[in-house]
Amino acid sequence: MDLVTLFASALVAATIFPAQSEGVLLYLQTQGDRPWLLLLAVASLGNTLGSCVNWLVGRFAERLSHYGWFRQFEAGLDRAQHWYVRWGVWSLLLSWAPFIGDPLTVVAGLMRTPFWLFVAIVAVAKTARYAALLWLGSAWS
Repeated sequence: MDLVTLFASALVAATIFPAQSEGVLLYLQTQGDRPWLLLLAVASLGNTLGSCVNWLVGRFAERLSHYGWFRQFEAGLDRAQHWYVRWGVWSLLLSWAPFIGDPLTVVAGLMRTPFWLFVAIVAVAKTARYAALLWLGSAWS
């Protein structure tokens, strides 16, 4: 496994497709041949870009809503939209969270959140999550 694998797994994990990047990150950390800051940067960049894909899906949802795969996510989107309406853009600080994070990033696109603001908040949330994971991984070993 290498940095490309980490980047790809982080990117896919942030989209609506089921995937995990934490295992890849922790595995690479245990190998000890890459600086943790590099691992953090690669994982955070990939995961943030994956969320940008979700934002684009939300932004152009009216063009995608006729596809069957899109309808499967409507319940999650409804729940995320309630969070988003209640807490506004700050709900994106939960973009790292399982089950609610990905729908929140789609809703941000639906709600026409300015892209620069979306990227700034999501990048902070994703980076903080990976930093905490790396810290826990180093404390564990």
